[in-house]
Amino acid sequence: MLAQTPPMGWNTWNTFGTDISEELILQTADKFIELGLKDAGYEYIVIDDCWAEMRRDKNGRLSADPVKFPHGMKYLSDYIHSKGLKFGLYSNAGTRTCKGHASSFDHEFEDAETFAEWGVDYLKYDFCNKPAGVDGPLLYQRMGIALRECGRDIVYAACNSLPDVGEWIRATGAHLYRTTTDIQDNPISVKNIAFSQLKKLGYSATGCYNDIDMLVVGMYNRGNAAVAFGGCTDDEYRMHFALWCMMGAPLMIGCDIRDTSPQSVELLKNKGLIRIDQDAECRPPSVVGGQITDKLILFRMLTDNEYAIGIFNYTDSDERPILLNLYDCGLARTSRRGLTMTDVFTSETFENVDETVAVPMKPHQCRVFIAKVVNLAD
Repeated sequence: MLAQTPPMGWNTWNTFGTDISEELILQTADKFIELGLKDAGYEYIVIDDCWAEMRRDKNGRLSADPVKFPHGMKYLSDYIHSKGLKFGLYSNAGTRTCKGHASSFDHEFEDAETFAEWGVDYLKYDFCNKPAGVDGPLLYQRMGIALRECGRDIVYAACNSLPDVGEWIRATGAHLYRTTTDIQDNPISVKNIAFSQLKKLGYSATGCYNDIDMLVVGMYNRGNAAVAFGGCTDDEYRMHFALWCMMGAPLMIGCDIRDTSPQSVELLKNKGLIRIDQDAECRPPSVVGGQITDKLILFRMLTDNEYAIGIFNYTDSDERPILLNLYDCGLARTSRRGLTMTDVFTSETFENVDETVAVPMKPHQCRVFIAKVVNLAD
């Protein structure tokens, strides 16, 4: 089965927008290997909108912009595959892509066959310029069938942000689906997206994941003007990445990996957080103690009798401990059970926690723990 855990990779849009090229993709594939991102689990190199010509070719097929991609898509696909990586491409369910390029409306089967011929492994499928009166879910089902019949395994990433998408998208064959507004590179956007999904986390499960948009980790307010709004600190990027991992979201890097900080690369490769995101059971987290505007605590069941706990402090100036109450996680003191908790960033361990633990927190900081249940002494 495809997408047994949330897909991981890189996408051109957040940093490069319309400014994409063959050279960029080749260099990024090389850098993936050099930085160890492939070994960390990232595998898809995805070209977003603006790769195609404005109109179909004389045979009615999609074709690559010959200036941006002089050797075509099959050349890039072969190069990416030679690195042990996978190749992703973009199309759209409406009559034109969001930036006005040739699109897949009423050409689903021939386009799916073209993608298969090019060696595409991942399709991001957008929802711009849909004709009035045409059923949106049906368009996604059309492409879902076309991809299944094209003769190649292709991960299907639906992108539409419709308010009820989680209720019907799994039936179309999609493996992940957008549910949010477009992310921007600032902590307010990240927080708003994360908090907007707290009541929708249960829709996500093995084979079809709630996609809360691509990562802005490491952008530092550089790149695509539609995304680079203010930037984040390293602590805020850490909160962002930890939230996406705690929520089991697909992890699509959006920065220029050729030119980002060592801290960002280290964060993107954090084994503890990736272990949480890629947990085989793909269970959603629960919100501990209810949703509060300036803090968030998430508790997530993992395989092997482990648990993930994420604590997020959104206050701007209040340096204080945040109280974790085990009763709110499901462990009453009368059970004679507690937790041993290990920080995924520092390896600091809280031993035999019973009832409550005060976790020191700075403003705009997070702490994430992998925990095990332990028996407590009487």
